[in-house]
Amino acid sequence: MLTRQLAKHLAKENILVNAIAPGTFQSDMMKKTLADRGDEYPLRCPLGRLGKPEDIAGVAIFLAAEASTYLTGAVIPCDGGLSQV
Repeated sequence: MLTRQLAKHLAKENILVNAIAPGTFQSDMMKKTLADRGDEYPLRCPLGRLGKPEDIAGVAIFLAAEASTYLTGAVIPCDGGLSQV
């Protein structure tokens, strides 16, 4: 909701506001969880794997590119399809 509200209020200043909603990636924050229960996550994800840095980098590059200049207020899931099923 914050993304959508900021997008609405900042659009008149030509400021785009979008967000990336990451799924499960190997990171310092997830290190303990993945060590304890890491085998479960790929089984729940439709793509059957954890996210890789290049997966989220592609979304970030798109949002920084000219191709996204008509996109604001979007929350883009980068979770291997988990939020869609």
